Amino acid sequence: MLSLHQLTCFLATYEHRSLTRAAEELGYAQPSVSEQIRNLEKSLGVPLFRRVGRGVIPTTAADTFRPHAEKVLAASDEAQRAVASIKSLETGTIRFGMFGVARLYGGAGLVADVLERHPGVRVELVGQHSREVQENLRRGRLEVAMIAVAGIESEGMSITPIARDELVYISADPSRLTSPVTAKQLSEARLVMPETTWRDSDSARIVLRRMLHEAGYNPTTRIEVEDIETAVELVGRGLADTVTNKGAALQLLPRLAPNAGWVSLRPRLYDTMAIVHRTGATLSPAAQLMIELATQRIQAILEPV
Repeated sequence: MLSLHQLTCFLATYEHRSLTRAAEELGYAQPSVSEQIRNLEKSLGVPLFRRVGRGVIPTTAADTFRPHAEKVLAASDEAQRAVASIKSLETGTIRFGMFGVARLYGGAGLVADVLERHPGVRVELVGQHSREVQENLRRGRLEVAMIAVAGIESEGMSITPIARDELVYISADPSRLTSPVTAKQLSEARLVMPETTWRDSDSARIVLRRMLHEAGYNPTTRIEVEDIETAVELVGRGLADTVTNKGAALQLLPRLAPNAGWVSLRPRLYDTMAIVHRTGATLSPAAQLMIELATQRIQAILEPV
């Protein structure tokens, strides 16, 4: 009967071509490694190494056996990680990347959903902006995230669109809300825009710039701020208009700009929400849980793709 211990000793010996160096790597006594190799050879019925001087040379049988031994140990490691992942759902930390204004789309509700299923876990919702979250994904600091994307292609990333959020024009002047706003009107408007630090990579701004450039206009702003709350409050004071996601507008206008309203753009424009992770990654049960719950919550608020 083969054992994982035997396979571990075999692979170390195969790599180092030495029982002594294999024992040093594994932290075992050399006779112990020799015994494991002998027992393995007895189980297989073939010699695996030939002694040459102070070292050993793998036989043809060892060359044939090596990839199978590697697969068995890899499968064992994967099984242990899977069980550890399940255990982490009970007492560990679940870390999930979210777009910057996730608080307006039920971020607290998502945490409540997780804790209802797994009351013993610690939850981290990470991210000030979708671009920042995507960088954390690239660097391996996050396993998976739900962010706003301007397109559906990104090298090294798997992007699955799940919902879209219309971009709308907000103003406290009713005369500007009588019909959808065109690119020409948008280029002439006094705008306050949020996400000034991320202005070049913000997905909503990218979509707006594309609309204006295609119509032959350049985007201009009167005021730049960091957060959408400040932008909406300035709209409520009549100092500027803005363009933002409809989901955010519905949450913020009643509280920060009750005298303001919104209207669609012409043509209608949308910000896309997507699940993003590194291409080819095997997602943990915790990540899969967050994808399921976040998708359900965001699609209950926005229009599914």
